[in-house]
Amino acid sequence: MNHGGGNRGIIKRLRINLQIRAGKVRLIGEEGEQLGEVPLSQALQIAREHELDLVEVAPTSSPPVCKVLDYGKYKYEQAKKERKAKKGQRVGLLREVRLRPKIEDHDLQGKIKITRKLLMEGNKVKVRMRFRGRERIYPEMGTKVLQKLAESLKDVAVVSNWSTGEVRNMFAVLAPVSREKSKEVKSNAQNQNT
Repeated sequence: MNHGGGNRGIIKRLRINLQIRAGKVRLIGEEGEQLGEVPLSQALQIAREHELDLVEVAPTSSPPVCKVLDYGKYKYEQAKKERKAKKGQRVGLLREVRLRPKIEDHDLQGKIKITRKLLMEGNKVKVRMRFRGRERIYPEMGTKVLQKLAESLKDVAVVSNWSTGEVRNMFAVLAPVSREKSKEVKSNAQNQNT
């Protein structure tokens, strides 16, 4: 069978049919049954009789393990699995929200609402406190605001990083709590209220 085409993607290249160099192979049938150790020529003959390919699945074992299967279909299934696995991975973005230490309560509530929305989308949020001029002398004002924000978002986020090292900036990185944990926190809160 012709299996040309480029090898795009991460699918590992396997030896098939006449590319296999071993004299003797351990053969696995198309249904997964063990057919034992057979000479390569006999294994190729069995594959041809079933109109399938002989694929070397474990080349490092002694003797190499070969399987009778449709190589085109196998490659398609592997690519499909990889796409599905890739789809399941989510690249979490790091979004930023900027605050000032003299922020009013109403404005802070607006920033909390925005931060909550970003966290619910699954993004990490970097909350940056910027100090200007004489505000740098009173970093505790910024710390209070950041703590207030973190406290109000504790049901949907955890503080993964807290930095007060810079003079002009202070920040906290909030990571979203997993959905199961957030459901548990909400149910616990409701149980305590009743």
